[in-house]
Formats: sequence, C-alpha cells, structure tokens
Amino acid sequence: MTATIGSEPETPAASNTQRRSGSRYGVLLRYLGVRLLLIVPTAWILVTVVFFLMRVVGDPISAALGGRLPPDQIAERKRAAGFDRPILTQYWEYISGLLRGDFGRSQDNRAISDIIGSYGAATLELVVWALIVAFLVGVPLGRLAAKRRDRPTDVGLRLFAIVVYAAPVFFVGLLLKLVFAIELGWLPVAGRASTNVELALQNVSPKTNILFIDAILYGDSGYLLDVVKHAVLPAIALGLLTAGIFLRLVRINLIQTLRSDFVDAARARGLSDRVVTGRHAFRNAMIPIVTVMGMQIAMMLGGAVLTEITFEWKGLGYQLAQYLQARDFVAVQGIVAFLALVVAVMSFLVDIVVALIDPRVRF
Repeated sequence: MTATIGSEPETPAASNTQRRSGSRYGVLLRYLGVRLLLIVPTAWILVTVVFFLMRVVGDPISAALGGRLPPDQIAERKRAAGFDRPILTQYWEYISGLLRGDFGRSQDNRAISDIIGSYGAATLELVVWALIVAFLVGVPLGRLAAKRRDRPTDVGLRLFAIVVYAAPVFFVGLLLKLVFAIELGWLPVAGRASTNVELALQNVSPKTNILFIDAILYGDSGYLLDVVKHAVLPAIALGLLTAGIFLRLVRINLIQTLRSDFVDAARARGLSDRVVTGRHAFRNAMIPIVTVMGMQIAMMLGGAVLTEITFEWKGLGYQLAQYLQARDFVAVQGIVAFLALVVAVMSFLVDIVVALIDPRVRF
C-alpha cells in the first residue's frame, strides 16, 4: 500500500487517544440518556402525587363553592367539569391534558397555562436574583471559613450559616423591610417596580415579563435602576436561605480537598497556597454545590411563595397563595404540577453540568 502524499501515518498512540476520547463521549451520552429517561417516571410520580393529594379534600368544585351555591348548581358545575366521573377517569384525562400542555382552568375560567405564562417569568426572575445572592454570599464566605478554620472568624461564619438557614423566609423579609425600607428608606417596600415603570414596560416589544430584561429593551436606565432596587430585598431574603447551605458546603469540601494527595503534590511542586486553593482545590470543592443546586432550586420555589407574599412580588407563588385562599384547587393543582415538572427538568440540567465537570459520575 502507498501512503497518501502529504499525509503522515497515524501512530498507535494517536489511535489509542482517539479511541479513549470516543469511549468517554460514549459513556457521557449513555449517562445523560439514562438521566433523560428518568425524567419521565420522576415527573409522572410528582404529578400523580399532586393529583391525588388535591382529591383528599374532595372534588375541587365542592371545596371551592360548598356553602356558597345551592346543591343543584354545585352538582351542575361538577358535571360540566367532569368531577362526577370515576377518579381514575379523571386521572387519565388529567395526565392526557398535561401531555398536551393543558394544566386545567381556574374557577374564573382562565387557562392555567396562561397564568403560568403571565406570572412564571416573575418567579424565575426572583429565583435567579436569589441564586446570585446565594453565590455572592455563600461561596466567598465558605472559602474564608475554610481558610480560617477553627478560628473565631470560622466559628462566626458557621453560626451565621445556621441562623440564615434556620430563620423563616418571611421573618427575614419583614426584618429587611423594617430596616432598609421603613427605617432607612433606602429601598422600596414591595412590588417588582414602581407603578409608572410597570405601566411603561407593558408596552415594550418583545415583552418577556422579566422586568430586568424588559427595562433593558425599553432603554431607560432609570427604569432599570428602579427594577433592580425593587429586587434587592426579596433576593436577599430568599438568597440567604441558600447562602447558608453554600457556605457550609464550600467550607467542609474545601477543607477535605486541601487534605488530598493531589494538593500535597501541587504544593511539593512549589505552587503557592493561593494557586493551590484557587486553581486546584476550589474547583473540586464546587462540585457538591452544583450537585445540590437542583434541590436548592426546589427549596427556592417553595420559599418563593412566602417571599412573594411578603414583598407582594406578583409571581407564581403569589398567585398560588391567592388561589389557596379562594380554595381554587384546580388552579393550585395546575401550578404545583408545573413547579414539579420544573424541578424534574432542573435536576436533569444539573446532572449535565455535574457530568461535564466531574467525570467520576459517569463511571
């Protein structure tokens, strides 16, 4: 055989490298494929639990309107909504509707999907702001606590982590409002933006319902500042809950990583403590943070209900509380089912990130 002119023969080492690379990608794809398939049973279990828990109180029509309408009108509404049919028939129609993107309709005949589209962006915006606060507070303080291990600084930071994790979100929110909004007058008391700003941003195109992005699209720096100022206190109230968890995780994992053999080897090569901690140990210590992020997002979605009520932040949590007060359990069921699906998808996305930064999870 003659070799192609201008080309070099492939060496055994290069061939082995390519095979190993292809094998790693194959393992990664199989891992992600399995995790993707697991979303289906996870989501099914979550929405099934939501459906039957909502039926513990009886049918939604009687729960919402019992005592407010005559029995014949309640029976008519139950028949029109299909709640007089067997529970398994209702369950099948419920699952079939979810597959079509139909989360049901509220008592005022509004589609739950429209409610999610209108208010879901507000909750997403709040959770993103809270995650930023959690990272900015928890990660640097966790590094500092690990560096000052068993010193007064470390003890104080660990107490701080316990306090912010244990304190109820609504209590922290009320304290923040009392100090920074009422006493000092630095920040707004409630809402996502001032009334004039919200009215102006209704006309922006394309409208995202995320006021920070809408203010950027509108092109007014004053409006953007107003939106940010309204987000500060809710983000801190919700973000501190997760910041305490991040602080403790970063601290303990950084301490354990600094005891590892590869860290000793890096120091033996003459690398400074700053390089060893920042470039080698800190990256490995961040893996647990990413791993638990999916669970923390689920916790934030739960905390968002109380945060949105405290600051009148009109998102899904705020609407969920309104529907609970009105005993509109169809709307509650639809919103909770949607949040459950979001948690399942976020768990899969976290698995992707973890698999990319930590090859050990793929083997």
